[in-house]
Amino acid sequence: MITPQHPLSVTRQCRLVAVARSSVYYTPQPVPAATLALMRQLDELHLQHPFAGSRMLRDLLRLHGVPVGRKHVATLMRRMGIDALYRHPRTTQPHPGHQVFPYLLRSLDITAPNQVWAMDLTYIPMRRGFLYLVAVLDWATRRVLAWRLSNTLTGDCCLDALETAIRAHGCPRILNTDQGSQFTGTAFVDLVQQHGIALSTDGKGAWRDNLFVERLWKSVKYEEVYLHAYDTVAEAQQHLAVYFAFYNRGPYYPTSLCA
Repeated sequence: MITPQHPLSVTRQCRLVAVARSSVYYTPQPVPAATLALMRQLDELHLQHPFAGSRMLRDLLRLHGVPVGRKHVATLMRRMGIDALYRHPRTTQPHPGHQVFPYLLRSLDITAPNQVWAMDLTYIPMRRGFLYLVAVLDWATRRVLAWRLSNTLTGDCCLDALETAIRAHGCPRILNTDQGSQFTGTAFVDLVQQHGIALSTDGKGAWRDNLFVERLWKSVKYEEVYLHAYDTVAEAQQHLAVYFAFYNRGPYYPTSLCA
């Protein structure tokens, strides 16, 4: 249990139990059970049909006997942090004040650990709520170098995960992320640049630009998350820790590259 009265600072307590700082200060709002069930269905459909937008997901839900409107689907997609994954024309403007960096991995031969890392954030359903999971992945070895859980879409958990990965494994040459505001915000960009890491950004909605992270999310959800209904953050933390230890030992990466 994290408490402000403890001799250790809240930041230090969060690092020790691998929980994002935002989880401590955020007071979750109750979400109706019907909405949680719908979000769970949307999450599964999004994994099966990553190119589907709100209209297609609405139609797929109706085929499953769930009457729902497109606007409600779009609202839940924003809340879950998911988007239709296809190449969009570059007509949208980035978040005001946030720089979007070029994609640096095209035609790059990635052969060694710490050459390229990738980061992403995904939605994790629970029995009576939901969390967000962020992970740092090494492209060459496919190892999960660090991960954090949070109940908000703020950038704190991303900063904590990256700092943990750097402390444990050193710095990569390139870090690849999507265009989410968690990764284009000033605090995150400053942290990356302070360590001399080149920041690479996916094309908007281009899932192939971060293919290995998308594969990781599918494995995590079908092999762990969907098989359990976590009651608490602590339970989710415990189960995912066991899963990632198993994942990092498994045949998901070329063993010749692993020290």
